[in-house]
Amino acid sequence: MFVQTQITPNPNSLKFLPEKKVSKIGPVEIKNIKDSQNELIRNILSINGVTGIFLTDDFLSVNKKDEVNWEDLKHIIISFINDYYSNGNDVVLEDSVNLNNNDFPEIEKKIINLLETKIRPAVSRDGGDIKFKEFKNGIVKVELQGSCSGCPSSTATLKRGVQNLLRHYIPEIKEVIAL
Repeated sequence: MFVQTQITPNPNSLKFLPEKKVSKIGPVEIKNIKDSQNELIRNILSINGVTGIFLTDDFLSVNKKDEVNWEDLKHIIISFINDYYSNGNDVVLEDSVNLNNNDFPEIEKKIINLLETKIRPAVSRDGGDIKFKEFKNGIVKVELQGSCSGCPSSTATLKRGVQNLLRHYIPEIKEVIAL
């Protein structure tokens, strides 16, 4: 198997594309080795200098400490990915979890729809994700995950991109902030 890597706007995050399904349950970020029983996730999180892993349909991105060099990590991570899939595993995460948007007020359904259809694909290309958390008093709170978490350009993306787009479609929105 050939695992490709792609740089992201975040210098401490690298995107790995294994050419196989990664997550059947949508985007998931794991920062603590105790939060997963999956062998691949545990192996990657056990590498000295790795701070988190973000998994989505067809890629995973790994975050590292600033003082650690990618050349010291990249080949180990690729080896773990290759071993995992060559041992007969077809997917990393496959348990089904569904988000029920019917529980949200109409304005929050619109926000979630815009995040999922217009914004998520863009941040996904950079190895990250954005999740709706709350809308209150004109303020949308989101959580940035994967490469977007801690990225130097995430504030500009959030204000110029996400906030402007949401305000264009939903005038009630005053501001977008990341938790």
